[in-house]
Amino acid sequence: MLKLSGVNDILECYHENIYPNQDVFYFFDEIQYAQDWDKWLKTIYDMQPDSKVVATGSASPALIKGNQESGAGRWTTIQVPTLSFYEYCELLNVDRPKLAKDLKITPLLHKTQQERTNIMLQLSKVQKHFNRYLQVGGFPELALADNDSMAQQIMREDVVDKVLKRDLPSLYNIRNATELERIFLYLCNVSSEIVSIGAITKELCGVSRQTVENYIQYLESANLIYQSWPVNMAGKKVLKASPKIYIADAAIRNAVLMDDSILTNPVEMGKIVETAVYKHVAAFYYQQAASVGYFRGGRKEKEVDIVVEYTSTKNILIEVKYRENATISDDDAISELSSDAAASIVITKNESDFGVHNTKAGKDLIRIPAFAFLYLLGHAEKNGYHGMD
Repeated sequence: MLKLSGVNDILECYHENIYPNQDVFYFFDEIQYAQDWDKWLKTIYDMQPDSKVVATGSASPALIKGNQESGAGRWTTIQVPTLSFYEYCELLNVDRPKLAKDLKITPLLHKTQQERTNIMLQLSKVQKHFNRYLQVGGFPELALADNDSMAQQIMREDVVDKVLKRDLPSLYNIRNATELERIFLYLCNVSSEIVSIGAITKELCGVSRQTVENYIQYLESANLIYQSWPVNMAGKKVLKASPKIYIADAAIRNAVLMDDSILTNPVEMGKIVETAVYKHVAAFYYQQAASVGYFRGGRKEKEVDIVVEYTSTKNILIEVKYRENATISDDDAISELSSDAAASIVITKNESDFGVHNTKAGKDLIRIPAFAFLYLLGHAEKNGYHGMD
């Protein structure tokens, strides 16, 4: 309807035939497809003070541009990520842990082993739901679906057929949607890895460097991927800046790749869990505009998977070791850098891994299984806390 008629025609028709007054709520879906949508929102705001407007759109650049040009001081833009693991459990109304409202992650270091054991007994209630969350992801309709295979098919059709073949080509005048799809498939395969533009152009013969760079920006603008950039720490130089790429929801990756063996493949599960952890951390710190990147440096190019630039002097370090018998050695980057960090967290696989690890540098790390970490992050967010400490 928004493509066929101007916003003013639709609103005039509504007021002439249905409701003449202006104390109304307008809801627009995918508003960026309406011509001059931002100017009409500005007009409604200025001329109809009794009206309220909620507008959604999947193309962030168009919304941000409209907000800067017409919406400054008039409306608020809110980024909405997919459901967190906590919200997923809440939506499905599963048997959830009974936790203290003020429970956060890094203070677990200072609790007794008995207190931590009691907390893990509660958190273990949601462990059995974790793998399904990774499969169907944080899309409410799919989370509530009875058929997981059908849910993944719907997601695949939504992402590939609608976003990659229709929405993005329409928004950015992309002539060859096949190239966009190939680049996205490549990024799905390497999610959680450092990605070089040169490697993509070499792998996808016939696609230029400029095209790859543009399409990665478009995919990020459509909230299909995150780019995680290197962070400078402890005076250590950052290597040439190549980002890590993460698919915005691990379930999108699973649906697009159509690999049924993912949940039984330790390497693939490591990628999926790191993708989910990054998404949760980035969403958690989004409102604070904290930078969430990674570190790689030193003579041996050691890496810390996720680094939150928490304050001007202190970072939060997060390393994902989602495997059996996940050991932490003194020469791991997270161990060596922990003495200068606000907090250091190692994400593990099993609930038996939960506890404290003492480093040679004298700064303790918290070891916590992925399902518990993600749930506690959502718990802290729900209760109004904006930091892990």
